Amino acid sequence: MNQRLIRPLLIAAALAAATPALAAGDAAKGKAIFSRCSGCHALTGKSVAGPSLAGVVGRKAGADAGFHYSKAMKASGTVWTEAKLDAFLAAPAKALPGTSMFVSVPNPTERADLIAYLKTLPAR
Repeated sequence: MNQRLIRPLLIAAALAAATPALAAGDAAKGKAIFSRCSGCHALTGKSVAGPSLAGVVGRKAGADAGFHYSKAMKASGTVWTEAKLDAFLAAPAKALPGTSMFVSVPNPTERADLIAYLKTLPAR
C-alpha cells in the first residue's frame, strides 16, 4: 500500500477506536430511569429545579421558555445531540463548566436508555 495512504488511515482508525460509540438504548428502561430525574425535571407543565426535558433532543441548550438557566448554559451554544447529552449526563460540570446541574448518570447503559427515552418525547 502507498505510504502516503497508510498514515492517514492509521490516524483515522486510532481516532475511531478512541471515540466511544453510543449504545442503542432501551426507551422503556429509560422511562423507569427518568423517574429519578422527575424530582427536578418535568415533561409537562413547569419544572421547579430544572427545565422541562420534553423535546430536549435537538433543542438548543438554555432555550426552554420560562426556566432560569445558568449563564454557562445560556451561553454554551450547545444543541442537545445524543452524544452531547451522553457527555453531559456522565459529568455535567466537566461537560459544561458553570452549569447548575449537579446530578450525573455514571452508568453508560443507563445513560443510553435515558437518552433513548428522551428521544421519544415531543416538544411541548
